[in-house]
Amino acid sequence: MGDPKYPRKVWRKPKRPLNYELKMDELKTLGTFGLRTKRELWKAHTELSRVRHQARSLLALRQEVRAEKEPILMKSLTRVGLVNDDATLDDVLNLNVDDLLARRFQTLVTKKLGFKTPYQARQAVIHGHVMIGDRKIDIPSYIVTVEEENNIHFTAESKIPGMLEKEKSEPVVEAPAEATEAPAEATEAPAEATE
Repeated sequence: MGDPKYPRKVWRKPKRPLNYELKMDELKTLGTFGLRTKRELWKAHTELSRVRHQARSLLALRQEVRAEKEPILMKSLTRVGLVNDDATLDDVLNLNVDDLLARRFQTLVTKKLGFKTPYQARQAVIHGHVMIGDRKIDIPSYIVTVEEENNIHFTAESKIPGMLEKEKSEPVVEAPAEATEAPAEATEAPAEATE
């Protein structure tokens, strides 16, 4: 592994970073999942390429060796929720980055706890308002396992659930059409008075 003082990079930049279509896809993904920087997206791409590389190398092995090494990879991916129990290596090769980003703590908090945007969920996670079981987790990029997924809840001292309920219960008030017409009439009245 090397010296802990000099950790290796866990992400790689794209080969053509100035490609317009790539930049637009990256920005759309950043907004969809509430990522802070493109580096978080590149980490997910790198992790996915590592998993797909393992699957490709398993396909190249002999059947006996593959039979003992394939369940290890499949069990780890099933535990995280990337593939089903009956999945094959072809399913691993068909994974995309959205599948991996959907297993992040921030994304699951957005879906399960009723936040409007993933950025609200990220703030709640970072400030320690959300727990998994009895552990307070403040890392938005934490990959949630299938067993932990049902144990996501707010902390006891958090006031965010009350705020979310208050926002849901308040009806959306639109500006009445008469109020916008009233200033126009008020400006016409002084003009008539001067005549």
